[in-house]
Amino acid sequence: MTDMSDQENPVFAIEKLYVKDLSVEVPNAPQIFLERDAPQIGIQLQTRAQGVGEGVFEVTLTTTVTSKIGEKTVFLVEVGQAGIFRVQNVPEENMDPLLSIACPNILFPYAREVVSDAVSRAGFPPVLLQPVNFEALYMSRLQEQESAQNASSQSTIQ
Repeated sequence: MTDMSDQENPVFAIEKLYVKDLSVEVPNAPQIFLERDAPQIGIQLQTRAQGVGEGVFEVTLTTTVTSKIGEKTVFLVEVGQAGIFRVQNVPEENMDPLLSIACPNILFPYAREVVSDAVSRAGFPPVLLQPVNFEALYMSRLQEQESAQNASSQSTIQ
């Protein structure tokens, strides 16, 4: 006799981790290598999750690092670090936090390594991304959505 409770246990597993997209641009080479001013570094992060099968999700963490001196772009590196995750028997209310916090936390160290390597290969000192609090980003996004919904519902009431 099989135990039915085994089928109800939550499952969270990494099926595959991979670089989905990698772009490196050094638009002002070779002159940019002669610049002596310190560049400004900008970093943007974006996550996207999509179902690819029954209980299987692809989560992509896109990291864009832009380096500029004034208006001149020194380099631009964009990495789409992705993973395929198996998620089963997880309550619906836990799915969004799992895909928006737990999965990006797993992907981030890999994206960080790819960014550092790509910047080095482009001829610049490596950029080491600081740790990111994906839970805080998620909560901030929820608050923004809630504020937008409140604002739109208030405008329809008036």
